[in-house]
Amino acid sequence: MERIDIFTDGGCSGNPGPGGWAYVILNDGKLIVNSSGGNPHTTNNIMELTAVIRAIGDCMAMGVKDFSIHTDSQYVKNGITQWIYNWKKNGWRTASKDPVKNKELWTELDNLNSKCNINWVWVKGHAGIEYNEMCDSLVRAEMDKLK
Repeated sequence: MERIDIFTDGGCSGNPGPGGWAYVILNDGKLIVNSSGGNPHTTNNIMELTAVIRAIGDCMAMGVKDFSIHTDSQYVKNGITQWIYNWKKNGWRTASKDPVKNKELWTELDNLNSKCNINWVWVKGHAGIEYNEMCDSLVRAEMDKLK
């Protein structure tokens, strides 16, 4: 494999509400895998995290551990690259001493992240970025199935 890029997205209709997650994996700019799923009662953040976790798992199953993840979620990007260090140091509490929401997903993502060399990239959502838009369409299709 040449250069691996992953685009992810998650969302829901209402928060909480029916939601979807999606990712696409590119090898040297060519689409090689896409996947999506849904949950009838979830949150945007859970779906964003699920998309990333599933994508990393898929890459690892293919033997790939060096890639870039492009996400339009500041929550995911900042959470895994910045906030998680203090959360762990503070016993999974936020700066305001509240328990970290979605801790089980964050611990799973942290574990996967520690086994890979991931370049985390934030992309602006709904800005015409081809594979981000593709993920958004897959997420919306999953939500539509659940309505």
